[in-house]
Amino acid sequence: MSGHSKWATIKHKKGAADAKRGKLFAKLIKQVEVAARTGGGDLDANATLRTMFQKARDASVPLDTIERAVKRGTGELEGVNYETVTYEGYAPGGVALYIECLTDNRNRTGGDVRNTLSKNGGSLAEPGAVAWQFDRKGVVLVPLSIDEDELMLTALDAGADDIVADGDVWQVTTAPTDFNSVRDAIDAAGIAFDSADLTMLPSSTVEVTDPGTAKRVIKLMELLDDLDDVQDVHGNFDISDELMESAAE
Repeated sequence: MSGHSKWATIKHKKGAADAKRGKLFAKLIKQVEVAARTGGGDLDANATLRTMFQKARDASVPLDTIERAVKRGTGELEGVNYETVTYEGYAPGGVALYIECLTDNRNRTGGDVRNTLSKNGGSLAEPGAVAWQFDRKGVVLVPLSIDEDELMLTALDAGADDIVADGDVWQVTTAPTDFNSVRDAIDAAGIAFDSADLTMLPSSTVEVTDPGTAKRVIKLMELLDDLDDVQDVHGNFDISDELMESAAE
């Protein structure tokens, strides 16, 4: 799991700039729309929609914008039919990448991902070559300043699998089915958190110690994340905190 919290922090900081350009909002709205189309517009009955709805709210997406996305998803308003597509690949240093996309044009998305990989020292992998190295998990990142016992009591009682210190945060890990209950319990207890999301965590990692390679890995992941159709990029890298910060500059 090493590197996850640092990558999440980089994305969070970058997200503030993306929001100003409308990129982050557009990605979140697309996720809401697809969740509503797949499981219906009832937040109580559709856990995925509830997660995406809250994720958009956490990013300060206007409520009426989110509600219109739900209506497009349920067919009450006209919308684009997006589909989920995943790509697998490798970054410099042998780092495995799992890339999640929502698209209305597979050819465009596949070309964008392939070109970004090939132009930045990466490569596209065959389906199944990388996916087995990742597991779907819920992750809540809580500042390390929060009392460990209080967080542990709250999170574990709500169904969390594990709590570990990772850099300057506590990383609370849950099964996907327990994510909403754990997030809600932490929130209800008045415990501040930096981020909460369903993600893919690596079951094993590749250690990256060369500064140049680390910088190329982070740059490639940022460029992939910048693509309009890419919703999330996951890597199985293990990079020290110091090297991670340097690579992100």
